[in-house]
Amino acid sequence: MNDIRIKRLKMRSMRRGIKEMDIILSAYADQRLDRMSAAELDLYEALLHENDQDLYQWVTGQVAAPEHYASMIFDISQVFQK
Repeated sequence: MNDIRIKRLKMRSMRRGIKEMDIILSAYADQRLDRMSAAELDLYEALLHENDQDLYQWVTGQVAAPEHYASMIFDISQVFQK
């Protein structure tokens, strides 16, 4: 069941709406989702419901991320910068 969920989340990470977020979230999903706990997957799934423009501003540091996403957004930005 978890494998199916991870595959679904990876697909949602690749098909966002703006190309920048496709690239950023796909890289993050490929590197991190397989090692996430159920609670972390829940948070990531909730994050995928956010608007791409907001996500992009959070990941690039243009706007501070909401507190409940702050740690994950920081992690995403670190993966993207590598």
